[in-house]
Amino acid sequence: MKQNALLTASIAPLLKRLTWPVMGGMLTLMSFNLVDTFFISLLGTQQLAAISFTFPVTFTLISLAIGLSIGTSAVIAKALGSGNEDDAKSDSLSALWLSAILVFVLALLGLLFLDPLFLLLGASDEILLYIREYMVIWLAGSVLLVSPMIGNAILRAAGETKIPSLVMASGGLVNAVLDPILIFGFGPIPSMAMQGAALATVISWLTGFVFIIYWLSVKRGLLTRWFLPWRQWLSICRKILHIGLPAAGANMLTPLAMAVLTAIMASYGPEAVAAFGVGARIESIACLVVLALSMTLPPVISQNFGAAQFSRVKQAYELCCRFVLGWQAVIYLILALLAYPISALFTDHPQVAEYLRWFIWIMPVAYGLQGIIILTNSSFNALHLPAKAVVLSVFRLFICYVPLAWVGGVLFGVVGVFIGCIIANLITASVAYYWYHRVLQRFA
Repeated sequence: MKQNALLTASIAPLLKRLTWPVMGGMLTLMSFNLVDTFFISLLGTQQLAAISFTFPVTFTLISLAIGLSIGTSAVIAKALGSGNEDDAKSDSLSALWLSAILVFVLALLGLLFLDPLFLLLGASDEILLYIREYMVIWLAGSVLLVSPMIGNAILRAAGETKIPSLVMASGGLVNAVLDPILIFGFGPIPSMAMQGAALATVISWLTGFVFIIYWLSVKRGLLTRWFLPWRQWLSICRKILHIGLPAAGANMLTPLAMAVLTAIMASYGPEAVAAFGVGARIESIACLVVLALSMTLPPVISQNFGAAQFSRVKQAYELCCRFVLGWQAVIYLILALLAYPISALFTDHPQVAEYLRWFIWIMPVAYGLQGIIILTNSSFNALHLPAKAVVLSVFRLFICYVPLAWVGGVLFGVVGVFIGCIIANLITASVAYYWYHRVLQRFA
């Protein structure tokens, strides 16, 4: 697909053409992550609870990488939309180095404060042993996670979605194949349990790292050198961080809120934590289309923003919002009908299964509204308005989500937590949709 298609093609077919490859890659990746959770669940409820406790921490690093990829995509897409291809190449190289350095620092802090952090989240000493086995390896290899994510953002900014999808899919496939081998052992390979699950993940990241660096440097010629002059690098980093740091901060608010919700769940026992962790992974599959659109919509918005085609910006946003509301309604009906077999697949513990069924019957009701929030956040970043995305995230998570979930828990227990989350998404989606249209009026 030609780069200028983002500026000239009809919006609906364009988004469809960009999004389907991303959906394929994400579906493969997330399906294999769900397989990862399934294999860990076979080790026992304590191990399943342990992997659930790790989610807020692992997602913090992933959120930093996502935020930096958002900044990278917005900067490069605007440069391409303005016709500055050389600037886009320099931006690409700077983003790869910047992200690797920042993730390394955050991972090092995670290793230093591992035990007190998870004890603060409510993990027991027994569960902490399993957490430690998993997280030491995961954090040590996490720098390999960020380069494929940034490389994918570079390609998506140029309108290329097939290769990023292949990177995601290949990494997920490697992880799924290695999971049972390393967790349970095979032939001369010993059983490594939680360590095996983490090692499988790191090896899958290494696969994506090698693939994306090869593609960017050899196939696409986007990395024609490995270093930039110090002052030029700093100048580009400031551009990326202007959007990427607030975007990363906004994304990091999600695992922070998840950490609070995990602590709330921990007050109901490890069964509630285990069910919540599985539910969160099911949610990632259920919201697949929303997440794919949140990756493909920003380059369309940024390039048209750079070309001053503001009517196309508005059209793309509204089309996506209408679509996700209808799509997620269908997804809810499917999940609600499959609640019993899904819960039986992941656990034979009656209490965990009951909590998981309630999660499936309640939480997906608001996934369409949650989609509007996610798309609005990504659209603000694409318009180079990261502060607004941060404010929206703070409002959703800490003015609505966590307080209403806590109140619901006090009134109705675990089920009340889920109900509170639904109400929070309803309020925030209404505010997000109205606010975004007010902002667009400034450009129209």
